[in-house]
Order: sequence, then structure tokens, then C-alpha cells
Amino acid sequence: MSIVTENPRGSCVLGGINSTLSAVNKFCPIFHSGPGCGLQTSAGEAGQAGLKSPHFLSSVSLPCSLMLEREVVFGGIEKLTDTIRGSIDIIDADAYFILNGCTSGIIGDDTETVAKGFRAEGFPVYNIPTPGFAGDSNLGYETTISTFLSQLVEPGRPRQANLINLLGIFPYHDPYWAGTFEELVRIFSKLGLEVNTFFSHGQGIEHIKNAGAAALNVIVNPWLLQGEARKFEKRFGVPSLRFPGLPVGATDTTRLVRQVADALAIDGKLVEDVIYEEESYVYNYYETAIGALSWKKFAVIGDANVAIGMTHALANDLGFTPVVTVVTEPVSREADKAAIRDRIQDLEYVKGPDVVFATDNYDVGRALDEYNDVSLFVGSSLEREIAFNRDAQIFVAAYPITDQLILNRTYSGYRGAITLVEDLFNNL
Repeated sequence: MSIVTENPRGSCVLGGINSTLSAVNKFCPIFHSGPGCGLQTSAGEAGQAGLKSPHFLSSVSLPCSLMLEREVVFGGIEKLTDTIRGSIDIIDADAYFILNGCTSGIIGDDTETVAKGFRAEGFPVYNIPTPGFAGDSNLGYETTISTFLSQLVEPGRPRQANLINLLGIFPYHDPYWAGTFEELVRIFSKLGLEVNTFFSHGQGIEHIKNAGAAALNVIVNPWLLQGEARKFEKRFGVPSLRFPGLPVGATDTTRLVRQVADALAIDGKLVEDVIYEEESYVYNYYETAIGALSWKKFAVIGDANVAIGMTHALANDLGFTPVVTVVTEPVSREADKAAIRDRIQDLEYVKGPDVVFATDNYDVGRALDEYNDVSLFVGSSLEREIAFNRDAQIFVAAYPITDQLILNRTYSGYRGAITLVEDLFNNL
């Protein structure tokens, strides 16, 4: 019998694909699956990401072929075709994507031929063949970006020296994704850059089509999109700069700004002027809060992006002492684990924390039981009980978040650094 995961921090491939597509303006996912997949994957990702639902289509409004016993026996292509035609008739989308549930994947419905047939008629219908059982939601995010590269990004567009693609921040699976994009776009704009996020500022299909014209991909993630980065460079000649972990706090944000500026050979005086202005803004506010935050020994529990970003910010910028960091993503490659561990422990002033990889909530709890001196837990809504039982502070800042409404709040970037300090105090 297979192992059951207690409180999994993510969904299946289908959930990751649905979350990613739902964040793009005027994209329509069409489920070729049983009747519960659209609702369950929406609840499993966006529903646990700060209560913010996709604004174009989500949950029960998603088209679905509603595969039942008859389709399992005789195939569901006819029903899928009718569903797509109905979707085109009533939903004004720029692109329609077939999402394959476990049922269609098991019986082998030829959904690619269906998509090609609609494109031959002039309708922008695309197939994402990866079925739900193929992996977790992280693979769904990677699969969707790969689909964009193979089916939507247009080759041959002239290079734009000031255009970058900002990748690695997973919509909804990162509850703060919208605010993080807003803040990073704000910062990069001050350097004279245009930013393709695909998922924010009303961006949509035209920005994805133009992604091959970018001068650089900035991947804010320590391990996702490795294959996609190679594909970007091979097919479109766009190199990638990987920044491992969210830039939480002024120290890591400045590091990101300098790395991007160096890669694009941006005028050094402009870069340093922007950094000086932004850091002065942050530290002037920090000075007014001296004494408000007491020193803490802390633990961070979250995906690799959050684990790195929060550990660095609390240790490097606020002077707290890291004890243990638990990475909750199912990272399987040992090289990726080593890179994540090294990045977490690469701190400026203090010894790095112990690093544990644990996806099962029971294993997370057992790992934290080994550290009795933690006075601040930075994690998800799942860690509230652990903190309460220890009479410790809990700061909810990682997926899943089920007890807060998050619209454009972020802890990343310079402005996010100020929000971080405010929320740390207000959650005492």
C-alpha cells in the first residue's frame, strides 16, 4: 500500500497547471477529467493561498468534460470536443488549454489531435498532455512554462536589450506572488527595464509570445525550471540568471539588483543610485523601530524559496539567530538539495541553521521536536498548533495560508522588508 502524506503542501500536476494558467489574463483551462478535478485543484492551490481566487476563471466556473463511466469505457474525445466548442462560444478567452486528468491519462485519449484540429479551424486551443498523477504541483508549474515555450513563444522576434522575463515565482502556490511581482517590477523599472511576468499587471498572451525577445531570464528560485532555462537559451538565445531564493530583506534584494545589472551591463552609477535610494528608504524606517523587535531564535518552515529568503532576512538584516530550516517541497535530486542547503547556510554574521527536508506534516513536527529553544516559528497555517503548544511566536508567511486574506502584500523587495518588520511586531 502506498504511503499517505499528512497535510500535503501542494496538489497534483493538474493543480499546478491550473494555478499557473489561472493567473494569466484571459486564459481558459478546460479540464478533460472527472467532475471534481477543477474544484479540488482550485481549492488545493488558490484556496490555500491567502483566500484570493483567480479573477477570470476558477473553481466551479472552469469548463470540464465531466468524464464518467461511459467515457472510461468508450473514450471521452467526443465529449471533450463538445466542451471546447461550448467554451469558445461563451468564454471570451485569448487561449484555451486542455488539462488532462488522471482518467484521460490512464485511458490514453488523444487530446493533442483534438487541439490541433481546433487550431486548424483558427481557434487558439492548446494541449497540456501531462496527467494529474504524473507528479506534484511544482511539475505542473514547470510543465505550463514548457508549454508556453513550445507552443506560444514566437521565435525570430528582434531582441529587446531592456526586456527581462521574471520567472520562478509560482502563482498561488506562493500566496504573496502578486505583491512580489509588483515590487520586483517596480525596482527593475527604476533600472530602465521592462519586465515580463506573464501573471501580473494585466499581462497575457502577447507578453508570452514576446518572451523570446528578452535579453535575460531572471529565475527567482533555487531549483525549478532547469530544463526550461536550457530550452529558452537553445530555442530563443535567451540566457538565464538564477537567483536562489526570494529576495526578502534589503540585503538579498540589493544582491539581486546588482546581479541583474551586471548581467545586462547597466550603467553602474544608475544602479548604485537606485540601491542607495531604496536602502535609505528601508533603513530610515528601521531606525524608527529600534527596540520594537526583541531578539529571537527562529525556525523557518516552507518551500525552498521561502526557506532561503526568510532565513537570510531574519539573520542578515534583523540579527536573529537561525536554529533550523525545514524545506517542505519534494526535492528529489541530491544536487538540488545540496544547493538549497548551501544557500540557506550562507549567512553573513552567524552560523547557518540545521537544514531538514520533510514533506509530510508528521515528519515536519518530529523534526521541530528536536529543537526546544525556538521562540519564533516562521511557517504556514499548519505550524500554528506547534507554536501554540510551545508558547512561541508564530509568523505565518508560507503556503498553505488559510486564515488570512492576501491581495498584494509581500515580504520581498525593499518595500516588503518594511512590511516584514511591521508584521513580525504585530504578530507578537
